[in-house]
Amino acid sequence: MDDDAYLILKNFFPNIGLDKEEEEYFKSLWSIKTFDQYDLITEAGKIERYFYIVLDGVQAIYLLNEKGEKVVLGFSYSGSPSGAFDSFIQQTPSKTFLEALKPSKLLAISRSDYDSMFKKHLDFYVWGHHFFQDILFGRLSREVELLTLNAEQRYVAFMQRCPDELKVIPQKYLASYLNMKPETFSRLRASVSY
Repeated sequence: MDDDAYLILKNFFPNIGLDKEEEEYFKSLWSIKTFDQYDLITEAGKIERYFYIVLDGVQAIYLLNEKGEKVVLGFSYSGSPSGAFDSFIQQTPSKTFLEALKPSKLLAISRSDYDSMFKKHLDFYVWGHHFFQDILFGRLSREVELLTLNAEQRYVAFMQRCPDELKVIPQKYLASYLNMKPETFSRLRASVSY
């Protein structure tokens, strides 16, 4: 793992204090996985094998509705976590797909190494508590937006907070995430400033 990758990894765990030996052990638990554009990283029906931190690229997590259409639940991008967390933690088949929307490079840790990280260093429990709390509150905020905001308001709220790398992915993914038709998204993109 090069210095840039390790810096992203350290920044993801900002309050974890490791001595030199613990740091080397921690680094040894992670491997780098690369994916081409539109590769499936995780398939529905299979157990998620890794917890990922994105070094580069953009990924979408989605499920298929009864018509076989992708319903996008979220995105991951540089510096953020990625993977089917429920499948990874529970070791049950994933209900979702994780797809690379851009060529992607991810840091990956297996479930056994993830567990080992927690057993060897109690600070990871505090990190885990905050991490999953943030995930829960983020999902709650998304549900509130979907239920209470109109299409234009959802578009503006999303575009104001999303990183630039998400603004250049295929708009059908963004439209699905915002629960609108691609034509509506395209119209809003052309006519609404944020």
